[in-house]
Amino acid sequence: MTEFGKATAVSTSLSPLSLLRPLRTIRGISAILLPFAESGEVDWPAFDAHVRRTAEAGLTPAVNMDTGFVNLLDDATYREVLRRTQSVLGGRAFVAGAFVGDQSGAKFDLAAYQRRIDLIQSAGGLPILFQSFGLVELPPAELIEAYRAIGRGCDQFLAFELTPMLAKFGAIYDLDTFAGLLDIPQCIGEKHSSFHREPEWQRLLLRDERRPDFVVYTGNDFAIDMVMYGSDYLLGLSTFAPDLFAKRDAYWAAGDPRFCELNDQLQYLGMFAFRSPSPAYKHSAAQFLKLRGWLTCDRTHPRSPERPASDVEVLRELGQRLGVVP
Repeated sequence: MTEFGKATAVSTSLSPLSLLRPLRTIRGISAILLPFAESGEVDWPAFDAHVRRTAEAGLTPAVNMDTGFVNLLDDATYREVLRRTQSVLGGRAFVAGAFVGDQSGAKFDLAAYQRRIDLIQSAGGLPILFQSFGLVELPPAELIEAYRAIGRGCDQFLAFELTPMLAKFGAIYDLDTFAGLLDIPQCIGEKHSSFHREPEWQRLLLRDERRPDFVVYTGNDFAIDMVMYGSDYLLGLSTFAPDLFAKRDAYWAAGDPRFCELNDQLQYLGMFAFRSPSPAYKHSAAQFLKLRGWLTCDRTHPRSPERPASDVEVLRELGQRLGVVP
């Protein structure tokens, strides 16, 4: 077991080329956009259809994520998302966000996390733990102990490092803290969303040395080719085109050079959709899914930032390049 605080000098030997993993089966998890109707209510039939098509494409749906406005949902809507996901998937795997809202200076609320985890597990989902102020403001050793305490109350969970660019309660841990997560048996992986390659490369090296079964899911929508280096993914961008992400992943597993061109086109879409302010990517997703004929309305949660209507023509061109928009 790793002694906390004794992580590594792994960054001194960092060589990204040595991490390249060709012909690898990629594990893809796709965050599900929660769509809204013109009335301002959740468009539940469109949600059900998107969960279904994501699973049928071969990706694991992730609900109640940032893409699903989890930090803005009331409890009834949060629960309805879980209920409908369980019903649509009929026992197939899914991931769901365990979100605990608080304010800076708040005490870590283990009981609130446990309540969310219980809801997710009772619906058949795998919890991914959103950060909270009460969690990330703990000193490093206490933070790891908080994750251990969570682990004692559930079978398995995913951790989550979220850039403050997307959420004020987010934080990117130092490598010693990541090493502490590797030593928690119930923590079977983590989503890394720093939006930078080097810390993710460092985590992959450390993972390979210490715990090869631990899954690093890239959340870097600006560098979706991190799958080439051994990351898997849990992305918001893939909600735009789960079918194309599945195709791209199959190309990589087969050593098909078409991986590169498709990845480039998807990355171009990501660069546009996730530009500042990055949280407005959810509106970009709704605009794009409407162009695809998968939504009838491109409204989003009323408290979520919007993109200009002029974006639609850019998204149309990107969709045409990808072959999914008329």
